Amino acid sequence: MRIAIIGGGISGLSAAFYLEQERAKGAPVEYALFESKDRLGGVLFSDMVGDCVVEGGPDSFISEKPWATELCEELGIAGDLIGSNDSQRVTYILVKGRLVPMPDGLMFMVPTKLIPTALTPLFSWATKFKMLGELMHPPSPVGKDETVAQMVERHFGPEVVDRLADPLLSGVYGGDASSLSVRAVLPKFVEMEENYGSLCRAMLAGRKKMAAMQKAKGYTPKPLFSSLKGGMQELIDALVPRLTQEWIRLNTSIQSLRPKENGWELITPQGAEHFDGVIFATPARIASTMLAQTNQQLSEDLGQVQYSSSITCTLGYKRDDLKMCKPGFGFLVPRSEGTRMLATTYVHTKFPFRAPDDKALVRCFLGGAKDQSVLQKSDEEVLAIVRSELKQITGLTAEPWFVKIYRWDRAMAQYTPGHLERIARIGETLADMRTLAIAGNFYKGIGVPDCVRTGKEAALHMAVLAREAGK
Repeated sequence: MRIAIIGGGISGLSAAFYLEQERAKGAPVEYALFESKDRLGGVLFSDMVGDCVVEGGPDSFISEKPWATELCEELGIAGDLIGSNDSQRVTYILVKGRLVPMPDGLMFMVPTKLIPTALTPLFSWATKFKMLGELMHPPSPVGKDETVAQMVERHFGPEVVDRLADPLLSGVYGGDASSLSVRAVLPKFVEMEENYGSLCRAMLAGRKKMAAMQKAKGYTPKPLFSSLKGGMQELIDALVPRLTQEWIRLNTSIQSLRPKENGWELITPQGAEHFDGVIFATPARIASTMLAQTNQQLSEDLGQVQYSSSITCTLGYKRDDLKMCKPGFGFLVPRSEGTRMLATTYVHTKFPFRAPDDKALVRCFLGGAKDQSVLQKSDEEVLAIVRSELKQITGLTAEPWFVKIYRWDRAMAQYTPGHLERIARIGETLADMRTLAIAGNFYKGIGVPDCVRTGKEAALHMAVLAREAGK
């Protein structure tokens, strides 16, 4: 059975890797991986600048999700996994031009400690009183698929949306709380409201349960984030050699795709090829266009997935240049502050092995759902914005010894209201079209572990079909 994998990012590479594993177990399957660009890995890209590791895209993944860690173990690079320096994890929020640390006990955007919440200048007294009253919120089923902003405002008020929900979600999804589905983005919040009513009470109960588990089992909590010593590129560099090299087609775009008897016909600049199955590991819009003449409902559902764009700008400094910067992981910027920057990470603090002791890496983020136009600015204009706003926010005026700017056009899927219903319909359609599978950050989760998981699930599905056909 021949499988076409369309897309050479981490989702497509994971699909190819797990197909290789199934081949080794005897599944009668081959594949061709098509990538329109001249490199594999998609948004996972790391540069070495001198003795510093600079990430172009994601710098890490959530440790609690197992699939990326499992892949590293299977590739033999688990020894290079590193955790974030959580003992130094202080994150600031810019409020009226001043950097305010997120208070102790704040779990995502839910307060769980009374005194730090009462004393923080992050919130007004009106918001603090609303948080106190939130403890009395009665359990209730969540009806329609509301936005994160709607749920958070119901519980804590608009100030928490502006100063916490929006900046936090912008960092993870490149979107804003007023356009992201709470069911798709924060399903645990929905469950907590249905069971407890109060999100604060639910978080406190969860903390108590976790503390009991840790005490009983001697459990050591994982670091919040995991990465690799050599950067996220190390995952790609370990994956690619494990694939059958002659089956990888770089610089090859798919011009059209159509179902044929017992399979699919792909048209590339090199001509037509027949495949028994297809795995899409592309942005949803590309799959939508290619499937428009095959299944209208599937194409429409895929076409409704929205994306945001972003820019990352990393600046290298001497460590002494940052003496005026507050210690910690960095800061988030609410849109209400009127800056173009959404967030800044002090990479040398967040992760070991990213820079030597005398150097510092400052990584700034721009763009997102509400500022797509920033991608039209030149590198010089982006750098001028970043340096001006860093000076305004932190007082940093030193000249960086290097600058790296990366642009990611429509790379981050947006889980808008109705997303879960769309994904359910897509799943039902794929169950009928058994020789078609989908993987990617729009499908079952936004992060690297979710992309690995969807690639693996697509590969295992195709291996089952191959074994059935071979009987």
